[in-house]
Amino acid sequence: MTEQSEQPAVEGEVAPVRAPAPRARILLTLAQELLTVERDPLPRMSRPRWLARLPHAVVIYAAIFFAFLTAQQMGEHYDDYGGIPLLAGLLTGTSIVLAMFRPIGGWWFGLLAAGVTAWSVRDNVGPGQTWPWIPSGLFAFAPVLLLVALRVPPRLTVAAATVPIALTGLAELVSKPEHSQTSVLAALLVFGFVGLLGYALRATRLARGKLVEQETITEEERARRTLLEERSRIARELHDVVAHHMSVISIQAQVAPHLVENPSEELRENLAGIRENALEALTELRRVLGVLRSEQPDDPANPHHPQPTLAELEGLVDNVRGAGLAVTTEIAGIRRPLTPGVELTAYRIVQEALSNCLRHAPGSRVEVGIAYGPRELHLCIANSAPTRPAPPSHGAGHGLLGMRERAGMLGGELAAGPRPGGGYEVSAVLPMDPETKRTDEDA
Repeated sequence: MTEQSEQPAVEGEVAPVRAPAPRARILLTLAQELLTVERDPLPRMSRPRWLARLPHAVVIYAAIFFAFLTAQQMGEHYDDYGGIPLLAGLLTGTSIVLAMFRPIGGWWFGLLAAGVTAWSVRDNVGPGQTWPWIPSGLFAFAPVLLLVALRVPPRLTVAAATVPIALTGLAELVSKPEHSQTSVLAALLVFGFVGLLGYALRATRLARGKLVEQETITEEERARRTLLEERSRIARELHDVVAHHMSVISIQAQVAPHLVENPSEELRENLAGIRENALEALTELRRVLGVLRSEQPDDPANPHHPQPTLAELEGLVDNVRGAGLAVTTEIAGIRRPLTPGVELTAYRIVQEALSNCLRHAPGSRVEVGIAYGPRELHLCIANSAPTRPAPPSHGAGHGLLGMRERAGMLGGELAAGPRPGGGYEVSAVLPMDPETKRTDEDA
């Protein structure tokens, strides 16, 4: 013993409360569970649907049957007539119906009905008759115990079956009528069998539920695998169709200067630009194919599939300048690295806007503005009126829609439209931290 434990308790000092022993905790938990009459309705039958309410109908029929049977046996076999048998029959039927919705509450009502019945017939018990359970009361309590065992844990089922058996033995020891037969053995057999039956049915239902859950998980895994296979197929198709033609363009652009006698420097530069663009397109294509083949395509930090960021903006602008478009850039605010999703979205919006300027506004002047705010990134790509007519476009025209979708996925906004003095403008606002923005909006 420690020195502190040897000292006597000072008068007025509160002694520390010791934690109850494990067995005492178990008994305390069981007592609390037996006093919790929470709602737990009896579930319907899943198949067939037209018999979904059959268990409820059977329970109600059993309640009515045992209510009348209890009152009849108390009158005919125990010569007990009047209001008490009617009350006992009403409590018996109520306990069965209540157990269908609140199993522990119905169990308590069943014990109350048994107690009222035993008290009422005690003075009229004759030779060979059972007490404290009458035959109908013993079997009327069985469906109540079954409904309890179907919906509570096994330890509570054991307690629900043990308590009435113990009360039966205690009643016979204290106040057993003379010449009456014991009902402890019958209660032990009936309640033990019903408890085991309920436990087995509950275990079967839980196992079936886990099997359905496992089948659902398996179906989701199968759908996920199908999606990955489809992504791989798309990746192969993209590689076979696009990569072949881009490779041919790159080779032709490299060979073309050798097929022309004394090619001009401007022609050489244009062909070199075509080849560089084709090689860059192949690089981008490989990145996209890698994402399609990845099992986690939404992870922008995947080191095997690096994505472009705003740090590569100058290279993008230089590439557009080389195609003959006058582009100026202006960056405001403190330039800093952003989350990979924001970096990629901002880069793609600028890239698509510049591509639209090349296609639809040849000869125009383009201004690219990027402003780093405290919580948002502002983008503005504006071009002046074109100086020459644009060639006909054979594209599907989904570039603007794609930019809006990219901005919307991050919780940002994008607007596009003609400028008052001619030309076109695309502006976007992207949150610096998309996750925080979503959390604020949900709150």
